[in-house]
Amino acid sequence: MPDPINWHLSLPFFTSALLFGYLLGSIPFGLLLTRAAGLGDVREIGSGNIGATNVLRTGNKFLAVATLLFDALKGTAAVLIAGIWGPDMAVIAGFGAFIGHLFPVWLRFRGGKGVATYIGVLLGLLPLGVVIFAVVWLLTAAVTRYSSLAALICAIVVPVALFLLGYIQVAELFTVMSAIIIVKHRANISRLLSGEESRIGDNG
Repeated sequence: MPDPINWHLSLPFFTSALLFGYLLGSIPFGLLLTRAAGLGDVREIGSGNIGATNVLRTGNKFLAVATLLFDALKGTAAVLIAGIWGPDMAVIAGFGAFIGHLFPVWLRFRGGKGVATYIGVLLGLLPLGVVIFAVVWLLTAAVTRYSSLAALICAIVVPVALFLLGYIQVAELFTVMSAIIIVKHRANISRLLSGEESRIGDNG
């Protein structure tokens, strides 16, 4: 288990890791892939989001899967590259990548909801966490058929599980990231409460 973050890291190193992660995370793969495929601006359809769920609304499943993969791997890449300089740098860069996806400077700070990048950062820092996420997501989705609810349940369960397993540093990071995930899903929460949220397999 990594040692707790040394918050006395020199400011240049701290800032460099955060900025590196942010710039990597801010690459809007959903938008770039749909444009490259001649499908226009994904922000003009569905929820207006740049993530894989909205890319799927173009009808192109391959692009949706590619978006999910690339959005996750940019988080993993940020962690692994910055991790060359130590676990603290990996954590900081991972958080930067997550924030970059949510608030990309190139898109006037209007990005995705962060679930794929959350998973990618988790993969880079602690692959066991991805197993926990996958099991919880699949079980919740199978029972409820709500993708958004499955993501929200994962956002609650993952940091708790990491704390219980003793991965305190990673758990602290994912507590913050999970709180942001929940806030970003506030519209989904409202629709879930009103019974208006789309289920997996529904059209549109």
